[in-house]
Amino acid sequence: MSKRILLFLVDGMRPDGMQQAETPIIDGLMATGAWTLTARTVMPSITLPCIVSLFQSRTPQQHGVTSNTFIADAIKPGLIEVLAAAGRTVATFHNWEQLRDLSRPGALRASLYLNNCHDPDGAGDTALTVATIESLRRDPVDLAFIYLGYTDVAGHDHSWMSAPYVAAIENADRCIGLALSALGSDYGIVITADHGGHDHSHGTDTDEDMRVPLVIHGHPRLTQGQMLPDPVSIIDVAPTILDWMEIAPPDHWVGRAIEGAR
Repeated sequence: MSKRILLFLVDGMRPDGMQQAETPIIDGLMATGAWTLTARTVMPSITLPCIVSLFQSRTPQQHGVTSNTFIADAIKPGLIEVLAAAGRTVATFHNWEQLRDLSRPGALRASLYLNNCHDPDGAGDTALTVATIESLRRDPVDLAFIYLGYTDVAGHDHSWMSAPYVAAIENADRCIGLALSALGSDYGIVITADHGGHDHSHGTDTDEDMRVPLVIHGHPRLTQGQMLPDPVSIIDVAPTILDWMEIAPPDHWVGRAIEGAR
């Protein structure tokens, strides 16, 4: 069986913000993994449509979620359901409540929501990470989705690329490092964002809003330190994870396993 995977999503993390921040954990994963700073998200570049697109490998226009309001009929079998049908286990950990409905009932092994993404200085992200570690130590899963929400809060409150926003990225990097230190080498790693941002907002088709980072570490068929070739989209994440686990994707998905990860 292929290695278990931790999928980290840092809400609103711009690639140039990540470069400006002190991120030794992410930098180390990039040096020994595969990465791009020019991956693209989907329109509208807001959280729920983007994350549903990640799990569904379809655009918002195809799955129907075009705002941060949940639409039950839009949640078709996606990454979580495909893994469950293949006998794999999935858990989600998040601090933004709208993400409670990413999958159909019965598909998850575990799900944890903490109402703390607005806690000052990213303390909520840290608390969520600690709770995630405790859960995965008790009950490891094949895919754990870990959503860190404070970076987006800092962008809205202080503006993207402000000092507090950069500090929020640095806190997210520490959270990722905390998880990796506790869980050891049991997991491969994927790190990305749902969208970027500009001024105090996002949702447009500008590069500031649409460009996101993607880091993949531990994939057996990716060259160490390899820059992933363009184009790469957030809708390619789910097919790449299935490729990693040697599971065929559904025919209706429009994303692809990222070249070099085949």
